[in-house]
Amino acid sequence: MISQNLQNAINGQIAAEMWSANLYLSMSYYFESKGYNGFASWMKVQAKEENEHADMLAQYVMKRGGRAVVSAIEAVPQEWTSPLDVFEHVYKHECHVSKLIDKLVDVASADKDKASQDFLWSFVREQVEEEATAQSIVDKIKLGGEAALYHLDLKLGERK
Repeated sequence: MISQNLQNAINGQIAAEMWSANLYLSMSYYFESKGYNGFASWMKVQAKEENEHADMLAQYVMKRGGRAVVSAIEAVPQEWTSPLDVFEHVYKHECHVSKLIDKLVDVASADKDKASQDFLWSFVREQVEEEATAQSIVDKIKLGGEAALYHLDLKLGERK
């Protein structure tokens, strides 16, 4: 049985994951409007993954006898100044999400809920990868400048 405290915390994370999905979808539209179809495609895959995270969390809450809820989602940004600006935003956002997941692990730990701790550690591990990927893209854009954008757009468009 999941505690009310952890259920509430996970439901908050469900909303955060859905907000993230909307953010990445917004970024995909921004890129598409600028002719960066590969970046747009990459962001759409990212948005899909965030929705999957929300569903995984909801399914977990329900399997533990709790109630998953879908909260209102605030509007996300719609404009950026450049592809670098977008990916720097992605990196900062993924770091923020990592902190949110860390707090969930802390709640599960305080509740002495080892099953939830184990479940949430899979999210922690994935967040490490998310941050590293975003940082790598930022680094490549900074290193290659405008010349790197064409290549990166093609490369990131390969993600399925």
